[in-house]
Amino acid sequence: MAKKIKEINSLSKEELTNKAVELKQELLKERATISAGTKSEKPGKIKKLRRDIARILTILSLKEKEIKN
Repeated sequence: MAKKIKEINSLSKEELTNKAVELKQELLKERATISAGTKSEKPGKIKKLRRDIARILTILSLKEKEIKN
């Protein structure tokens, strides 16, 4: 987990934004698959995607605050 946070923290704002968009699209596809009645191959994937998106958005907001100060 700490390794992943360090990796995310080393990315630029543009890269973080792009990564968040990619993860949101992937989350949308997973939810569409489930709503279509098909079982997901990885049931914990939605939870993981949501947490990854939250991590990225948190780091983005921290970087925004650092720039303002």
